[in-house]
Amino acid sequence: MSEHSQSIRADVDGPVRHYEYDDEAVLVADFGPVEGSVDVVDGTAIVVVDGDQHEFSVPSGVDRAVMNNGIVSVEMER
Repeated sequence: MSEHSQSIRADVDGPVRHYEYDDEAVLVADFGPVEGSVDVVDGTAIVVVDGDQHEFSVPSGVDRAVMNNGIVSVEMER
């Protein structure tokens, strides 16, 4: 497994982590204790939280994107 991290918005957010496994890659972003939604369109994850929209690039071939308790997970099979 390898891990890389970056920030969605350096002023208020938690890190975005990218995990590489043998059979899949996973992006995980922590928005804190909020409810929201995530959708992936043309290589961009669109997260809506408290009426604000946040976007970050994701690789093509996303198999699943979910948000649970403020944690966004974007999964891609290899």
